[in-house]
Amino acid sequence: MKLDKIIAVRPNKTIYRDGDTAIKVFDESYSKANILNEALNHAKIEETGINIPKIIEVAKIDGRWAIAMDYIEGETLGEKMEKDPENIEKYIDMFVDIQLSIHEKRAPNLIKLKDKMRDKISNAHAIDATTRYELHTRLEGMPKHNKVCHGDLQPDDIIITADGTPYILDWAHATQGNASADAARTYLLFNLHGKKEIGDIYLRKFCKKSDTAKQYVQKWMPIVAASQSVKGKEEEMALLLSWVDVVDYE
Repeated sequence: MKLDKIIAVRPNKTIYRDGDTAIKVFDESYSKANILNEALNHAKIEETGINIPKIIEVAKIDGRWAIAMDYIEGETLGEKMEKDPENIEKYIDMFVDIQLSIHEKRAPNLIKLKDKMRDKISNAHAIDATTRYELHTRLEGMPKHNKVCHGDLQPDDIIITADGTPYILDWAHATQGNASADAARTYLLFNLHGKKEIGDIYLRKFCKKSDTAKQYVQKWMPIVAASQSVKGKEEEMALLLSWVDVVDYE
């Protein structure tokens, strides 16, 4: 595999193209366990029939772990939104439809979302113990579902091919659980990226298309914010902690 054509650079990883293969190369900060778990998650999602690039191999290249998969030719939904801001509503409609199609799937061997969130809250040391207890209590009271949840879905994770077929990338955080938690996570990502207005459009459309009360999605928001705070990114903490402190949304 040749690593001479970079197609994307993300924190702690670089994606290369070698012909019909995309190669995601991780730096040394990633543990072997996390990389192999990402590949396993990806393989489990392949079995659901969701349109995703197929994994070709997991290997070490020049001492760094890498996941090689099919290269998908196209443009990300995020790129389309940037180029055509007047049609944001249309693209968010498409985005929500894709997310809801993911939620229709089942993958019983994926980790349960509640288990992952429980662990994240326990390790959210930027949050005081009393608030962590309240978050645990809220989490335990939320309904248990078993829908496939991407766990990190945003428009840049969706490639649209020339014939309009969407392919969904980056399944490292995939779980099975409550779709509204997945929506709360996506809404949080819009806000963290300074796109609150687009996030509000997204939340409105998700709730309408899924026939979900906005207040129900909002009950997940302190939980997903606490989960995100574990990453400890200084530039995110003020917003995340403000979300965690809000017990009830209007």
